[in-house]
Amino acid sequence: MRASASVLHLDLDAFFAAVEQRDKPSLRGRPVIVGGVGGRGVVATASYEARRFGVRSAMSTREARARCPHAAFLSGRFPAYRATSRAVMAVLRAVSPLVEPLSLDEAYVDLEAVDSPDLPDLEVPTVTAFAELLRERVHEASGGLTASVGVGTSKLMAKIASDLRKPDGLVVVAPGTERALLDPMPASVIPGVGPATVERLRRAGLHTVADVADASVPELVTLLGRAHGEGLHRLARAEDDRPVVAEREAKSVSVESTYDTDLMERRLLESIVTRQAGEVAARLAKAGQAGRTVTLKVRLHDFTTLSRSATLPSPTDSGPAIGRLARTLLGDLIDQQVTAGGVRLLGVGVSGLADWVQEDLFGDLGIETSDPDQRGDPGDPGEPGEPDAILGATPDADAPPVPPEPRGRAWPPGLDVEHEEHGRGWVWGAGRGVVTVRFETADSPAGPVRSFRDDDPALRRVPWPSDDEADEADDGTAPAG
Repeated sequence: MRASASVLHLDLDAFFAAVEQRDKPSLRGRPVIVGGVGGRGVVATASYEARRFGVRSAMSTREARARCPHAAFLSGRFPAYRATSRAVMAVLRAVSPLVEPLSLDEAYVDLEAVDSPDLPDLEVPTVTAFAELLRERVHEASGGLTASVGVGTSKLMAKIASDLRKPDGLVVVAPGTERALLDPMPASVIPGVGPATVERLRRAGLHTVADVADASVPELVTLLGRAHGEGLHRLARAEDDRPVVAEREAKSVSVESTYDTDLMERRLLESIVTRQAGEVAARLAKAGQAGRTVTLKVRLHDFTTLSRSATLPSPTDSGPAIGRLARTLLGDLIDQQVTAGGVRLLGVGVSGLADWVQEDLFGDLGIETSDPDQRGDPGDPGEPGEPDAILGATPDADAPPVPPEPRGRAWPPGLDVEHEEHGRGWVWGAGRGVVTVRFETADSPAGPVRSFRDDDPALRRVPWPSDDEADEADDGTAPAG
């Protein structure tokens, strides 16, 4: 570990929901839930007003509606989230060349690399003042969003510290106090310790971080395997020397979708998997990468989540190759009648990325397979509303078509729109041939609500600029919706 508290972790509070509240005045101070809005949807983010009712990420939308029926349920606007994230990351990179984004809404910052009169030394009072200044700059650049910040002698301590005073909090862990802070905490506070690991530890009588730290390495290896057991032992003892890496390479590329009705027909499931494989392949090709391990993710009707993977001897970015493996993995589950009750989510991913492709991939297949069940773990919701676009993959001609989206899906709730007479606003809801719009923007008061036919020529979507266009025009501020 470092001798000074010089690793900062910044986490934007309830990010997706906060962006929606920023851009929609009528939702400020109200419960907002972003994710799949249909009966089969999954919550991506809930505002703190909604969390008070027990709503959380990865919960089904059906349960979220039961817990908080008066919330605003929005499908998500990822261009708005990406634009806001770019503005925040620009603030962080302006103070340190070593910024490691973890996602759109969180990043590590190496304060040892800061060259600024605002940080003349790395003493705790100085670092605390600098972190407060950075939070103020992020608040301004993001259009009013708040961030929780933790600072410590390692990534582990910074990450844990940022969770201690959410939302809009700051915690600096002074050097030498790490174990005193960690020891009484539950073992689940350590990143990477999920429900399955917690249960294994509990059965062995290990409940707190101190329990894990005091356990022997052989005991943890027996419980969790060598890599996980040894790594967890080090982290429980606050031993973490991982550097802040400015450019993080993607570890995987994936796409998944949740469906409004349980899918049961084999040919339909195979068709969807083929399409997803094509989209993954297109993303790999665009990034100039290829991967060896293909993973299929399936969430069943009862929320049981399973994954199956197969590893090729050489990397590929071929849609047909990825689709072939994904269909094989799916076929195994179908043959075992695992999916007999219906499937609500399908996803295909590729990991083990490299920047080269073996041309004669199928000369000698030599596939290795694994099937790590993740029963009961709802998994990551992914980007709600992500389409199963056909990109570089063609399903069998006689395969049943993917169910068409209802007419109202053309106007998902939360979408930015403009009416020739009433101006800018956003979709409050749609269905039965009607679109209801609230006319307001980030800079206006809460506005009136009007309803229109969903084919009204005076009503149109307001597109956000593409990522490339936004990069060219980026002036370091987040656009208002």
